[in-house]
Amino acid sequence: MFHFFAKLSRMKYIDRWGLMHNTRKENLSEHSFESAVLAHALAVLRNERFGGGVSPERAALLALFHDATEIITGDMPTPVKYYNGALRKAYAEVEAVARGRLLALLPADLQPVYDPLLSEGRTGSPEDQALIPLVKAADKLSALIKCVEERRMGNTEFVQAEAAMRESLRQMALPEVACFLSEFLPSYSLSLDEQE
Repeated sequence: MFHFFAKLSRMKYIDRWGLMHNTRKENLSEHSFESAVLAHALAVLRNERFGGGVSPERAALLALFHDATEIITGDMPTPVKYYNGALRKAYAEVEAVARGRLLALLPADLQPVYDPLLSEGRTGSPEDQALIPLVKAADKLSALIKCVEERRMGNTEFVQAEAAMRESLRQMALPEVACFLSEFLPSYSLSLDEQE
């Protein structure tokens, strides 16, 4: 008996943004789905507008699994995770252990298939390497969208996080992200009726 997929189903119990007041809770399953949709969109933008040749499907798949280790580690708040080099290194080691524990829940013949997915593509093909920046951008876009939605609901708790996410995305200097920010992000500030 192998527990990998049952363990993944527990992503819905991992809440994000634990240190902040939320008008609506967001769990890891929701974030992973949204990140997958956004990674797919960024890959499509790269291919259609910037002459890329990446797989949107693979981008979505990598994004879908990008935070799976948090089933074991929980959602470490960004300010803590990236506070300094020592914490960053320690957290990377914790993630590696969590990745190993998750892989051990699979039969041996399936582990090589899931290892690159749980490693966010780092152990995969050159194409996976090319997709890593898009997956990271999708992860940040998902966080930015959460900030925009919280601010729209009157929650000022996310104002600084929103500014930090916008700056982080700007520094990535990806044209696909710039397109998404100008063409699609404004809709997240609108009501349902305004989105018609």
